[in-house]
Amino acid sequence: MSRLSAFALAALLAAGTAQAQAPAVDPATKLSFPPTLGSATLTRSASMTGGATYQYSASNGMEVTVDIYGGSRRVPNGSSHPTILNQFNEELSNLAQQAAASGLSGFEKPSVPSACTFGAYTFRCSTFSASGGSAGRLSGKLLLIGYRDHFVKIVINWLQKGSQTPAEADKVLNAFVPALMPGR
Repeated sequence: MSRLSAFALAALLAAGTAQAQAPAVDPATKLSFPPTLGSATLTRSASMTGGATYQYSASNGMEVTVDIYGGSRRVPNGSSHPTILNQFNEELSNLAQQAAASGLSGFEKPSVPSACTFGAYTFRCSTFSASGGSAGRLSGKLLLIGYRDHFVKIVINWLQKGSQTPAEADKVLNAFVPALMPGR
């Protein structure tokens, strides 16, 4: 298993113990997870205590994971509320821990997150990277938004060693996110 796959699997399992395949339409948010979304193909899904995880593989080899969780507490809509900002910082910390547990080192992220707009929605976002040894540097982008009383977290991962770049990731996200979350 590649370090990228190990990291993605660790991220998938970090949300909780898988209980069953997740439904094609999340009952709380009404977001739909068909076999193909944007230009990405569903590779696995899991229902977990308090949420669900969906993993897609883009045609360029990038992996996109969507986690929906947090319905047991009030999650405000949008990306600028303090609840979202605090959760975003917690998610970045979790990614650093998952990277270390997967054998990656040198986790880096910008000191200040930014806002990224994909389709009709603005997310709290940040890029990150970690060294994967001979596999090269693993990079990713974390997006988080409050949506219908839930957190929707999207993470895309890529290897810098190949031809995968942040611009390629944004191209995937520009197709994926509007297909997942069509206009308001």
